[in-house]
Amino acid sequence: MTFLRELFHKNASTLLSMILLAGLPFVGSSSLGFILYNNQDLLQNPTLLQGIVYFLVIGLAMAFSLMHTTLAVLITGFYFGWPGFPGMLVAYTLAALIGYQIASSLDHGKMLTFLRHFPKADAVMREMKADSWQLVFLLRISPVTPFALMTFILAVMGVNRRHFLLASVVGMLPRSLFFYWLGTKAQDIVLLLRDPGTGTVGKILVIVLVVVSFFGLYYLFSRAMQRALRKGIPKA
Repeated sequence: MTFLRELFHKNASTLLSMILLAGLPFVGSSSLGFILYNNQDLLQNPTLLQGIVYFLVIGLAMAFSLMHTTLAVLITGFYFGWPGFPGMLVAYTLAALIGYQIASSLDHGKMLTFLRHFPKADAVMREMKADSWQLVFLLRISPVTPFALMTFILAVMGVNRRHFLLASVVGMLPRSLFFYWLGTKAQDIVLLLRDPGTGTVGKILVIVLVVVSFFGLYYLFSRAMQRALRKGIPKA
């Protein structure tokens, strides 16, 4: 209990931000679904300016956890087709960069400073950061890990920003390509949002990505623990 009280007292803004980021996608996605249900032709035949504004808006929405990334991909694929896919990648990068900068500004390294009071956790964290590219990639490749929340956590960990941005985009590609393709094939936006219709192949792909992410992260954590122990960190 003392640990939890100290953790919250010294990192209140960081922890509250993480809680909000975990819950906001449900609110934002529901609101967007309602808007599209009542305005189904909202983005039909968008102009260049409308397209630029759209990608800026969804980038900000994903950064502030107001929209699930999968939902953003489906909608973009439906309205823009494959010519809009580069814009989707730019929106991803923008969302990741904004989220990273905001998290760094809010935390100011307080969480890492707090963890230094716990040598074992601090040692493992430092070893995990040494594998930052693989860590970010494995977190992004899973369709079930919240985009904005993971961005916040990785920024608080102090992961290298360049590695973070590159691995984020590469890690999101497999599932993004699949769901974008589903969006381009859909005939009705409301039906698409209710049931993307992933089919057997889609379900298998999601399961494979989740399994790869889980076991990859487990391997990284185990390796980080072993390296920390070899460097003289006492075993818990």
